[in-house]
Amino acid sequence: MKKVLVIHGPNLNLLGQREPDIYGRLTLEKINSMLKKEAKARKVSMVIKQSNHEGQIVDIIGRAKKNKFDGILINPAAYTHTSVAIRDAVAACGLSVVEVHLSNIHSREEFRQRSLISPVASGIILGFGAKSYTLGLAALLDLI
Repeated sequence: MKKVLVIHGPNLNLLGQREPDIYGRLTLEKINSMLKKEAKARKVSMVIKQSNHEGQIVDIIGRAKKNKFDGILINPAAYTHTSVAIRDAVAACGLSVVEVHLSNIHSREEFRQRSLISPVASGIILGFGAKSYTLGLAALLDLI
């Protein structure tokens, strides 16, 4: 059975109440439920983590291969645009990594239009709201 790690970055725990016109009205719990349902249908084991702390995300990525994960689905959120540490962890982890975003970062503020993660990710899916996660999971499963 394939084993996937899902990582939600900072402030995603506020989904449903934080800027719903940009991020939608679904809570993180609802998105996680969608992912779990999809994983079950595809007979995939899944572990989901959320952190507002950069170092904790780096540690989670760094342990992923040792913890027998086959791939990572990550929404680095605000760290997309600022974290060299997460970029380096993704580059070093030795796993397929798909980056996802609820919104289309390329149509947002200028500072949000550049991802430090994308150049080292296996692929990126963005702009489809919560569906970005299930599309990202499908893409990741095709890679692993």
